[in-house]
Amino acid sequence: MSFGGPPSNNSGFKVTPPDRGSFPLDHYAECKEQMMLYVNCLKNNSSTSTACRDISKEYLNCRMNRGLMQLEDWESLGLANVGKDASSEKGINKNISTNSTSNA
Repeated sequence: MSFGGPPSNNSGFKVTPPDRGSFPLDHYAECKEQMMLYVNCLKNNSSTSTACRDISKEYLNCRMNRGLMQLEDWESLGLANVGKDASSEKGINKNISTNSTSNA
């Protein structure tokens, strides 16, 4: 065994993928507003997430809408009873705001 070098291939360590698939970084800050609201909520509530569940749901919904995470049922995320006005069982919100304006 050598110290300071790379570990040997026989170490028994096995790499496993995340439970819910990939979680890409938000390089284009598509959900930064929701993320900052959530972080500020945590700061204002002594890092207690219970008070921030509605904001957490909005953030995850933003990520799912923009393909930054896999679509999940709110129940599997533990958010089924948060904001009963949600548009669907999965994260897709029918009222996605976009940068384009409609010419109605």
